[in-house]
Order: sequence, then structure tokens, then C-alpha cells
Amino acid sequence: MIVLAGLAGLASGAFSMGVGEYVSVASQSELAEAEIEVERRELETHPAAERAELAARYEERGLSPELAAEVAAALHRDPQEALETHARDELGVVPGELPSPLLAAVSSFASFGLGAILPVLPYLLGAGSLWPAAVVAALGLFSAGALVSRVTARSWWFSGLRQLFFGAAAALLTYGIGVIIGVSGL
Repeated sequence: MIVLAGLAGLASGAFSMGVGEYVSVASQSELAEAEIEVERRELETHPAAERAELAARYEERGLSPELAAEVAAALHRDPQEALETHARDELGVVPGELPSPLLAAVSSFASFGLGAILPVLPYLLGAGSLWPAAVVAALGLFSAGALVSRVTARSWWFSGLRQLFFGAAAALLTYGIGVIIGVSGL
């Protein structure tokens, strides 16, 4: 029963995370594409104003007015370069380099699935109590946090303990709700 419930939770959570990530990233990309299209129209209908806007931005960054105007004019000679420059500077995006909703969905699905299988694994291997699953889950949480520290400025032990703390808090909260509604697996 525990294995079945664990696998059902894994599947529903992984699909939910994957679909949610797909919709989120697709919506962000569609918004960025719409904003890029507005910028493209502005460049076509008001090229002088857009060139002046770009020159002003370079002046704000410390270029002389003459050099800023020259740089803006040079960038505006190529319509695609002008669009990329305006989109990057004004919108913070680069046309053609928007994130993939499918890649985000698959990554989220796989990450959730990998994390969710850890507490189920001891039961699949014959464990009959909660404690082996809790230990494996705790090790997984700490390891995931420590791994994240490789791309952050935090130490591995701080990131590992933080992940363990928040994961344990979520598990205890979930367990507490189960006790309140009369479902207890211990």
C-alpha cells in the first residue's frame, strides 16, 4: 500500500511539476516574443527615435554624446542587430535565445521524479518501516543542497543543511496534516 501510494504521489507530482513548468516557461517566452515584436515595430515605424533612445542609453553609461550617437547609428545599420540590442538592453532578452518550455518541463519532471523515488526506494527494497525511508530522504535532501552549492557562493554544508531543514519541515508538516485528518503511516 505504501509503495503504491508513493508511486502514485511520484507520478502525480512529476506530471504536475512538468506541466506547470511547461506552461510557466511557455508563457514567459510568449510574453518576451510579444515584447520583442513591439520593439520590432517601433524600430520600423520610428527608427530615428529608437536610435536616439539607444544613444541616450550609451550616454548614461558614460560615452560622449558624439560617440554614443555613432555607436547607435552603427548598430542601427543592421535591423537584426538593432533589434537584438534594443531587446537585450530594454527587455533583458535576446531574440532566438528564449528558454525552451519542453526542456524545462522534462527537466522539472525528471528532477521531481528522482527526488520523489528516494523515500519510496527502501519500501521497494523490502523495508517495513518509515525510518529507512526517512534516512534515505534526508541523505537525498542534504546531497541535493550540497550539489547546489557548486553553483552558488554558499558552502556545501550550509546548502546541504538548509535543504535538509526545509525538506524535513515540509515532511513534518505533511505528516502533521495526515495525523490531523486521521491518516498515520507510522
